[in-house]
Amino acid sequence: MAQPEWTRLFQVAAKNLKPGDSWSLEFDENLVNNCHKPGWKKCIVSTSARYKCTECGRRWSSNKVKVACHMRLSYRQGVAKVRPFRQNCKVCSEAPMEKPSITSENIGILLKNVVEKIRIKCYNEDLGKEIKPFRRVEGQSPHEPAHCEACMQGVCPRSRPF
Repeated sequence: MAQPEWTRLFQVAAKNLKPGDSWSLEFDENLVNNCHKPGWKKCIVSTSARYKCTECGRRWSSNKVKVACHMRLSYRQGVAKVRPFRQNCKVCSEAPMEKPSITSENIGILLKNVVEKIRIKCYNEDLGKEIKPFRRVEGQSPHEPAHCEACMQGVCPRSRPF
Protein backbone atom coordinates (compact mmCIF):
# COMPACT_ATOMS: atom_id res chain seq x y z
CA MET A 1 0.00 0.00 0.00
CA ALA A 2 2.16 2.81 -1.32
CA GLN A 3 1.20 6.18 0.13
CA PRO A 4 2.25 8.11 -3.02
CA GLU A 5 -0.29 6.08 -5.01
CA TRP A 6 -3.04 6.97 -2.53
CA THR A 7 -2.03 10.65 -2.62
CA ARG A 8 -2.02 10.74 -6.41
CA LEU A 9 -5.41 9.03 -6.68
CA PHE A 10 -6.86 11.31 -3.98
CA GLN A 11 -5.74 14.40 -5.91
CA VAL A 12 -7.43 13.03 -9.04
CA ALA A 13 -10.66 12.35 -7.12
CA ALA A 14 -10.58 15.70 -5.26
CA LYS A 15 -9.80 17.93 -8.26
CA ASN A 16 -13.48 18.81 -8.79
CA LEU A 17 -14.16 19.95 -5.24
CA LYS A 18 -14.87 23.65 -4.70
CA PRO A 19 -12.51 25.79 -6.84
CA GLY A 20 -9.94 27.58 -4.69
CA ASP A 21 -9.99 24.96 -1.94
CA SER A 22 -7.01 22.66 -1.64
CA TRP A 23 -7.17 19.18 -0.15
CA SER A 24 -4.45 16.85 1.09
CA LEU A 25 -4.48 13.22 2.18
CA GLU A 26 -2.64 11.92 5.23
CA PHE A 27 -2.28 8.48 6.76
CA ASP A 28 -2.90 8.44 10.51
CA GLU A 29 -2.42 5.15 12.35
CA ASN A 30 -3.90 6.77 15.49
CA LEU A 31 -7.36 7.47 14.08
CA VAL A 32 -10.04 6.00 16.30
CA ASN A 33 -13.51 5.77 14.82
CA ASN A 34 -15.48 6.76 17.91
CA CYS A 35 -13.26 9.73 18.79
CA HIS A 36 -12.47 12.83 16.76
CA LYS A 37 -11.40 16.39 17.43
CA PRO A 38 -13.86 19.29 17.20
CA GLY A 39 -14.39 20.48 13.63
CA TRP A 40 -13.54 17.11 12.12
CA LYS A 41 -16.12 15.00 10.30
CA LYS A 42 -15.76 11.23 10.06
CA CYS A 43 -16.83 8.32 7.91
CA ILE A 44 -16.05 4.67 7.29
CA VAL A 45 -15.63 3.33 3.78
CA SER A 46 -15.30 -0.31 2.74
CA THR A 47 -13.21 -2.15 0.19
CA SER A 48 -11.59 -5.50 -0.46
CA ALA A 49 -7.95 -6.39 0.07
CA ARG A 50 -5.45 -9.17 0.44
CA TYR A 51 -3.33 -9.87 3.49
CA LYS A 52 -0.13 -11.82 4.15
CA CYS A 53 0.99 -13.06 7.57
CA THR A 54 4.56 -11.99 8.34
CA GLU A 55 4.90 -14.96 10.71
CA CYS A 56 3.88 -17.96 8.57
CA GLY A 57 3.42 -16.50 5.09
CA ARG A 58 -0.27 -17.47 4.92
CA ARG A 59 -2.33 -15.33 2.55
CA TRP A 60 -6.01 -14.48 2.70
CA SER A 61 -8.42 -11.99 1.21
CA SER A 62 -11.31 -10.02 2.64
CA ASN A 63 -14.25 -8.15 1.15
CA LYS A 64 -14.96 -6.51 4.52
CA VAL A 65 -11.96 -4.19 4.84
CA LYS A 66 -12.83 -0.93 6.59
CA VAL A 67 -11.01 2.38 6.22
CA ALA A 68 -11.61 5.17 8.74
CA CYS A 69 -11.53 8.71 7.41
CA HIS A 70 -11.58 11.99 9.31
CA MET A 71 -11.90 15.19 7.29
CA ARG A 72 -11.81 18.90 7.97
CA LEU A 73 -12.10 22.02 5.84
CA SER A 74 -10.74 25.19 7.43
CA TYR A 75 -9.93 28.43 5.63
CA ARG A 76 -10.08 26.71 2.22
CA GLN A 77 -7.53 24.10 3.32
CA GLY A 78 -8.92 20.58 3.54
CA VAL A 79 -7.32 17.55 5.12
CA ALA A 80 -8.52 13.97 4.86
CA LYS A 81 -6.85 11.52 7.23
CA VAL A 82 -7.24 7.82 6.52
CA ARG A 83 -6.51 4.62 8.38
CA PRO A 84 -7.05 1.22 6.77
CA PHE A 85 -7.88 -1.32 9.47
CA ARG A 86 -5.70 -4.41 9.78
CA GLN A 87 -6.34 -8.12 10.27
CA ASN A 88 -4.27 -10.91 11.76
CA CYS A 89 -3.71 -14.54 10.83
CA LYS A 90 -6.17 -17.06 12.25
CA VAL A 91 -3.53 -19.81 12.15
CA CYS A 92 -0.67 -18.21 14.11
CA SER A 93 -0.98 -17.61 17.81
CA GLU A 94 0.06 -14.07 18.76
CA ALA A 95 0.02 -13.11 15.08
CA PRO A 96 0.68 -9.42 14.41
CA MET A 97 -1.97 -7.24 12.79
CA GLU A 98 -1.18 -6.98 9.08
CA LYS A 99 -1.88 -4.00 6.81
CA PRO A 100 -4.15 -4.65 3.83
CA SER A 101 -2.86 -4.75 0.27
CA ILE A 102 -5.47 -2.92 -1.79
CA THR A 103 -5.39 -2.80 -5.60
CA SER A 104 -4.98 0.57 -7.32
CA GLU A 105 -8.44 0.16 -8.82
CA ASN A 106 -10.03 -0.26 -5.39
CA ILE A 107 -7.94 2.56 -3.88
CA GLY A 108 -9.33 4.83 -6.62
CA ILE A 109 -12.92 3.73 -5.92
CA LEU A 110 -12.43 4.05 -2.16
CA LEU A 111 -11.03 7.58 -2.52
CA LYS A 112 -13.87 8.62 -4.84
CA ASN A 113 -16.23 7.48 -2.08
CA VAL A 114 -14.21 9.51 0.46
CA VAL A 115 -14.48 12.59 -1.79
CA GLU A 116 -18.25 12.06 -1.99
CA LYS A 117 -18.34 11.97 1.82
CA ILE A 118 -16.31 15.23 1.85
CA ARG A 119 -18.88 16.81 -0.47
CA ILE A 120 -21.70 15.71 1.84
CA LYS A 121 -20.08 16.44 5.19
CA CYS A 122 -17.86 19.48 4.46
CA TYR A 123 -19.82 21.18 1.66
CA ASN A 124 -23.34 20.09 2.73
CA GLU A 125 -24.17 18.74 -0.73
CA ASP A 126 -27.08 16.34 -1.13
CA LEU A 127 -25.75 13.51 -3.30
CA GLY A 128 -28.27 10.83 -2.40
CA LYS A 129 -26.99 7.43 -1.29
CA GLU A 130 -25.05 6.21 -4.30
CA ILE A 131 -21.81 4.60 -3.12
CA LYS A 132 -19.53 3.22 -5.80
CA PRO A 133 -19.01 -0.53 -5.33
CA PHE A 134 -15.47 -1.85 -5.06
CA ARG A 135 -14.16 -4.86 -7.00
CA ARG A 136 -14.59 -7.89 -4.78
CA VAL A 137 -11.82 -10.45 -4.32
CA GLU A 138 -12.35 -14.17 -4.36
CA GLY A 139 -12.53 -15.62 -0.89
CA GLN A 140 -13.42 -19.04 0.40
CA SER A 141 -13.85 -18.43 4.12
CA PRO A 142 -16.25 -16.12 6.00
CA HIS A 143 -15.17 -12.90 7.68
CA GLU A 144 -13.72 -13.58 11.14
CA PRO A 145 -14.38 -10.70 13.55
CA ALA A 146 -11.94 -12.11 16.12
CA HIS A 147 -9.09 -11.38 13.69
CA CYS A 148 -10.33 -8.03 12.37
CA GLU A 149 -9.15 -4.78 13.96
CA ALA A 150 -12.25 -2.91 12.73
CA CYS A 151 -14.55 -5.48 14.36
CA MET A 152 -12.53 -5.36 17.59
CA GLN A 153 -13.05 -1.57 17.68
CA GLY A 154 -16.77 -1.81 16.91
CA VAL A 155 -16.47 -0.29 13.43
CA CYS A 156 -18.20 -3.09 11.54
CA PRO A 157 -22.02 -2.76 11.78
CA ARG A 158 -22.44 -6.45 12.65
CA SER A 159 -19.88 -6.23 15.46
CA ARG A 160 -21.60 -3.35 17.30
CA PRO A 161 -23.62 -4.20 20.40
CA PHE A 162 -27.38 -3.64 20.00
